[in-house]
Order: sequence, then C-alpha cells, then structure tokens
Amino acid sequence: MRLALATVALILAATPALAADVVAGETVFQQCKQCHRVGVGATNFYGPVLNGLIGRKAGAVPGYKYSQALENSAIVWDQAALSKYLKEPRHEVPGVAMTFPGLKNQTDIDNVIAYISQFRRDGGKD
Repeated sequence: MRLALATVALILAATPALAADVVAGETVFQQCKQCHRVGVGATNFYGPVLNGLIGRKAGAVPGYKYSQALENSAIVWDQAALSKYLKEPRHEVPGVAMTFPGLKNQTDIDNVIAYISQFRRDGGKD
C-alpha cells in the first residue's frame, strides 16, 4: 500500500513538468533574457548563465559575483525550488540581488523551468 501511495505521489509531483511546454517556456524566458543567458556559448551577463541549472547549488556558477544571501542559501535547484523562487525571488531568499519581481502564473513558471531544464552545462540540449 505504501509503495502504491508513493508511486501515485511521484506521478502527481512529476505531472507539471510533463505537461510543461518548452516552446511556451522559451517565450516566457524572453523576460529572463534581460539578465540571463542559456545555450552554447552562453556566458554570465547581469545574472549568471543558466546552463546546467537543475541539480546545481545556488550561487555556484564560476566567475559570477552572487549576493551573500544566495551564496549562503542551502538551495539546490530543482523544479520545486525554482518554482518557489521564480514566483517571489526576494521572498524566497531575502537579500537576494535579483530585482525581477517574479512570475505570477504557475503555467509560465512550469514552462520556463522546462525550457531552462533542457540545457546541459555545456549549453547543449538534452
């Protein structure tokens, strides 16, 4: 019974990611592009490069100067952490330097996470 409940919980937790639209996420990413870059040849800009973001500790891109709040956070970026952060960055990490107010629409958040998640550390796509 526990295994069945755990399986259902995992399926429900993964559903937003599976339903996310990468193409729509690329459109939402236009807002992020003011400060962040992704893809082959992407480098740090006003914000750090987002290649290989999933599974990376917050504040860990070499060569980028982060706020102490983000460097000292215990965040490891996954869908749940990104979802909370993208909704209200300054609420999730008080003292963060990111000025973006956040995305209010959960579908936009899921879509932009799907878009960003496809980029490996080398900028190629999975």
